[in-house]
Amino acid sequence: MIVRRREFIALLGGATIRWSPVAHAQRADRPRLIGVVPLGPAHAKAFRDGLDELGWTEGQNIRTEYRYVSGTADRIREEVAKLASLTPDVILSGGTEVTSALQQITRTIPIVFVHVADPVGAGLVPELVQPGGNLTGFAAQESSIGAKWLEVLKEVAPDVADVMVLVDPQNPTWRSHLEAIEAAASSRRVQITPIQVRAAEEIDRAIERFAGKSKAGAIILPSLLIRDEGERIIALTNKHRLPAICSFSPFVRSGLLVSYNADWLDLYRRAALYVDRILRGAWVGNLPVQHPIKYELIVNLKTANAIGVQLPPSVLARADEVIE
Repeated sequence: MIVRRREFIALLGGATIRWSPVAHAQRADRPRLIGVVPLGPAHAKAFRDGLDELGWTEGQNIRTEYRYVSGTADRIREEVAKLASLTPDVILSGGTEVTSALQQITRTIPIVFVHVADPVGAGLVPELVQPGGNLTGFAAQESSIGAKWLEVLKEVAPDVADVMVLVDPQNPTWRSHLEAIEAAASSRRVQITPIQVRAAEEIDRAIERFAGKSKAGAIILPSLLIRDEGERIIALTNKHRLPAICSFSPFVRSGLLVSYNADWLDLYRRAALYVDRILRGAWVGNLPVQHPIKYELIVNLKTANAIGVQLPPSVLARADEVIE
């Protein structure tokens, strides 16, 4: 993977960028420029591998600009605006927050998003089959994923009866996740307590206060803030022996109890197919939004032993990965 660094081009007044589609067509005689805003380096590599398999070679027929973003919504918008100002032929966008920021900046540069939980609910596309605008891509989960997180948490830790749902309201998909969790809670005899956090210190207070409850557990909803504060969340949940589930598999490899979500590396590899089609002339608005075809369950046996959770054999048998 080659990352080219160049000076950012400043935007004047933060105005929405609108590029003519003709400009993209005129650039077909030179290496095509792809902007990439992935969740992390492993996802960037999966996308890069997908492009390699399709015949796109860095420095020959493509050039790639990578950005890794975090922070507030304003900071994210500032960074992706600088990327869009380079007029890439197509942008690969990782996550709802980044994709929403790009949507505000350009309505013409083709955008292929990955791991967006609810593209219609987030206002990114009007429909899945024929998005019609300049965005399409690969949804992170089905809309019912929140119920599945609760189901897995209860299977892993059956005694859990009071579940904190850690919410970062900067991610616009949190409501659909929470609604699915709450809809499934009554049948599982679980009390749901959503707690919103907007900064690292708020995460500390939320976990510290909730962990004192009897039979407590946690569902960690995804966001860029949550991603950046993974070490903090892992340390606090384990310190308080709090069974927790999230959608970020790296968290489990670093010590969280369990994760369940789409295979995001597979989504990035599949996203390369859409970028390939767009670079070869397909209109982004005609490419349907696709759902995951591969999900993965990862459990950390070492963490389970440390916090006093006895993982059922059924969970261990069907887990895609067991960290020992």
